[in-house]
Amino acid sequence: MAKAADAPRETIRLDKWLWFARFFKTRSLAARFVDSGRVRINRQPVSKSAAQVGPGDVLTFPMGERVRVIQVLNIGLRRGPATEAQALYLDLELPPAQDVLPPAEVRE
Repeated sequence: MAKAADAPRETIRLDKWLWFARFFKTRSLAARFVDSGRVRINRQPVSKSAAQVGPGDVLTFPMGERVRVIQVLNIGLRRGPATEAQALYLDLELPPAQDVLPPAEVRE
């Protein structure tokens, strides 16, 4: 009887997953971004859009002025609506720190 550990891991091309998850408008933009070497899978730099990702992998990449840290939850089957795309990953990034004003001085 085969164990669950013997089952092949489900994976998908990194560029395709980034497109499915709606981080990029087109798959070719995702492929060019990955090929530029700005993505890490589990802390390892990747420069090939054909790199495989699957559930449990952590992706780190710059997007705008932020660095995204994303855990892959599902590989997905298609590029669906935004709600479907958001179910493919867990955002591990901490919420931005808000400026906290010091308490007002108490005057007697």
